[in-house]
Amino acid sequence: MLGVPAAYDWIAHHAARRPAMLAIHDLQTTRKFTYAQLDARTDRLAAALAAMGIAHGDRVALLAANCAEFFEVQFACGRLGAIMLPLNWRLTVPELEYILGDSTPKLLIHDKAFADQAAALSKHRLEIDHDRPDGAYEQALAAAPAAPRPVDLTHDDTAMVMYTSGTTGHPKGAIITHGMVFWNCVNLGIPALITPETVQLVVLPLFHTGGLNCYANPVLHAGGTILIMRTFDPGLALDYLSDPALGITHFFAVPAPYQFMMQHPKFDGADLSRLRVAGVGGAPCALSILETWTGRGVPLVQGWGMTETSPAGTMLDAADAIRKLGSAGKALMHTAIRIVDDEGADVTPGGIGELLIKGSNITPGYWNKPEATKSSFTDGWLHTGDAARQDEEGFVYIVDRWKDMYISGGENVYPAEVENVLFQLPQVADAAIIGVPSERWGEVGIAIIVRKPDQALAEGDIIRHCLTRLAKFKVPQSVAFVDALPRNATGKVLKRELRLQFVSRPAP
Repeated sequence: MLGVPAAYDWIAHHAARRPAMLAIHDLQTTRKFTYAQLDARTDRLAAALAAMGIAHGDRVALLAANCAEFFEVQFACGRLGAIMLPLNWRLTVPELEYILGDSTPKLLIHDKAFADQAAALSKHRLEIDHDRPDGAYEQALAAAPAAPRPVDLTHDDTAMVMYTSGTTGHPKGAIITHGMVFWNCVNLGIPALITPETVQLVVLPLFHTGGLNCYANPVLHAGGTILIMRTFDPGLALDYLSDPALGITHFFAVPAPYQFMMQHPKFDGADLSRLRVAGVGGAPCALSILETWTGRGVPLVQGWGMTETSPAGTMLDAADAIRKLGSAGKALMHTAIRIVDDEGADVTPGGIGELLIKGSNITPGYWNKPEATKSSFTDGWLHTGDAARQDEEGFVYIVDRWKDMYISGGENVYPAEVENVLFQLPQVADAAIIGVPSERWGEVGIAIIVRKPDQALAEGDIIRHCLTRLAKFKVPQSVAFVDALPRNATGKVLKRELRLQFVSRPAP
């Protein structure tokens, strides 16, 4: 493939065409950057990195909460042909040590909040301090020499490595190419109605593909504006969405933030009229969440994807959001999908199988893990690990994670289906189902429930509710009440932690 200098440098392009257009508004620090300003800062950072010895193929790690610097690092690395390594700030130092040992970055850029962790991880550091205009990061930009000529790149060059959390063992570094980032902008930008007039509120962590690429990178690709929240707060997010001066048109989150916002006292009075697209993905979305937001005039547009798919794989067009409530839509334009059984044969419409995906938006593999790469593909099709079905019109429904399914008395049980029923109870603030061992049935379900404040709800109430709405083998055999469910940085329930806590309980 022909290499072209700055082929993937959207910031330079928009700086030349619309220099005064607002690119990034960092809501935490109140800083605003036009495309011209973002381009100049990216150029200075690229020069500073080059002066530190960063070159084509070198890794640059970033440990920071959401901030504008995420995009400066991303595009500066692109100008040098270097590889960005976004780090999950919720991980412990030993967990981060494994990632850095596997990826061997030459430099760790971190914000001041993670100074202790950074000192334990690397001798080669650059600190971001938003409280000091003369901090090390800003000094490096101010002292940078002339920017080097952008490196020739192709779609096959690696843009970043994103480490995915696994249920067991160490995380794997998914290789993200420049082509994957580009095709995600094309695939996702069209159905998400992203234009230069788009204004998106970004709430998911930017170290995660959902925060970085749904829809932040596609918005910058189009020349629109992103507003960055440092960390998600449901009341504050509702304030931002309601503010006509901000004019937010787009929002994306996993189900949990939508759930937390609709349970917030400000939800009923929030002005959501300017939202053109509100996307949801990353985990099966309870129908109660979809119905509540739809009732406020904001149809949630569902989609499906994963880090390895850059991330968008399917999306439901806004026109079908009500008619196909609960569907993740159809394959995006430059992507193909299949749903197969355990033997690898395509299932018939309505049948449940594993979702496979293929296309230019798919990772070429995992960093330093050739065996994991090999085992993840069959004839070029990536095994997603998600259980799904298609209806007669070809719309995809994500049933659950394939590994979260459990078998009770020979019958497959998909926890997301049971969780949908649990969320129908008005006293339930949060809920999860996992399978636990049973001498009689092999496995049975346990419902782990968070009650709303000052709400009475007993185990018997929950089981009786489920018995009237689910086949008996799907009904949880026991209930545990907890104060909160464990979640990762994007809001997904960590079922592996629930299994560690509850699977050791005596079998029912």
